[in-house]
Amino acid sequence: MRSCEVLIVGAGPAGSSAAWRLARAGCDVLVLDQARFPRLKLCAGWITPEVVRDLEIDIDAYPHRFLTFERMHLHVKGLHLPIRCVQHSIRRVEFDAWLLERSGAPVVQHSVREIREEQGGYVIDDAFRARYLIGAGGTRCPVYRTLFRALNPRATELQTVTLEHEIEYDWRDPDCHLWFFEHGLPGYAWYVPKQDGWLNVGIGGMAERIKRSGMSIHEHWARLTHKLDRNLARGAHYEPSGYSYYLRGRVDVVRRGNAFIAGDAAGLATRDMAEGIGPGVRSGLAAAESILTGAPYRLETVTGSSLGGGWPSRLFDWAMTRGAGRAAPALA
Repeated sequence: MRSCEVLIVGAGPAGSSAAWRLARAGCDVLVLDQARFPRLKLCAGWITPEVVRDLEIDIDAYPHRFLTFERMHLHVKGLHLPIRCVQHSIRRVEFDAWLLERSGAPVVQHSVREIREEQGGYVIDDAFRARYLIGAGGTRCPVYRTLFRALNPRATELQTVTLEHEIEYDWRDPDCHLWFFEHGLPGYAWYVPKQDGWLNVGIGGMAERIKRSGMSIHEHWARLTHKLDRNLARGAHYEPSGYSYYLRGRVDVVRRGNAFIAGDAAGLATRDMAEGIGPGVRSGLAAAESILTGAPYRLETVTGSSLGGGWPSRLFDWAMTRGAGRAAPALA
């Protein structure tokens, strides 16, 4: 049986951020993930300046595709609102593998099946033993399922569903475009260019409200791609895939004994833009800091918004969730 001080389940941004912080401090940490990296990951790949700061990323030294937007186009109910900004896009297949490698932590490809508490620590599949356990395995994280699901049941009204595809495409418009609430969609669609000829196109919204509307997400997808074919992405061909995760609501317990949950395992995606990378990174770092220093593990410093928490954040939050499952500070 392999033993370590901290075992992290999940090697996405939350898990890799925790591993990076722990390994830098000299902690004996091991990361498990069912996938072999680099692995394809569905995601718009939008990261905020906060993520860059939290991870101390030197943009000039980053070895993969990294595109900075100095302007974004918001399309809301027929209105076109170009706004000045500083936001970035990456390809998750590259970014996640780079984060994991940069962490310096050893990684084992392993699909976790059983977790049990034993003598103040945790035993995983009778193959791994650790004093501390961080669950960062996304919405279906086995740590959440085994140790936290009864304490933090999912709020179905905060479940979001997406369809998207990332393709090689010789785009002409280097700006990010977002379409909010078109045709009654309780969410938004996106066109996110990536450096050196890649493009991510997607659509997402609140699953329960889409179902009640009588219009499927596939119908919304068809409308989006028809729109893009007229202008921004003429002739592009897509094979979309979907996935589901949860926006931030009540998360009453994020630590149980020496076990922690972070990122999508805790349901921390922002309520205004349904963005999960920033909250994943911040919560992973906070879990690591708690292990290293004994500080309480809380979510107050983990943002609930991508647009800063002002009136645009609150407006988009309300339009998407109608206040469902609100937990203070939801837009900290």
